[in-house]
Amino acid sequence: MATTGTPGSAWQDPSSLSGTSERSGGNGAGQMSQNAAATVDKIASGAHQAVDRIAAAANTAASQFGVKGEEVMAMKDRALDGARDFVREQPITALAIAIAAGFVLSRLAR
Repeated sequence: MATTGTPGSAWQDPSSLSGTSERSGGNGAGQMSQNAAATVDKIASGAHQAVDRIAAAANTAASQFGVKGEEVMAMKDRALDGARDFVREQPITALAIAIAAGFVLSRLAR
């Protein structure tokens, strides 16, 4: 094949290419380009739908966790109020329970 530029150059002389390969290669490349674009569009559409489904599921889960979080906070407040009332009504028993719990936890931590 004829080359342009310096000897050993990788650039081919356009006049050395046959006319039939130019015509068939141009058509095939355009068709491949269209097929590739269609495939990319299908993949992008599928990915977009998947992301939409995941986002919807995440929003649902977040709203459920929000409701559950409020319930847990309310339960914590009720337990704390109950513990305060118990300590006010029976301070010596509460102190004994606290000492026993501390002793058990210290033994478990060793």
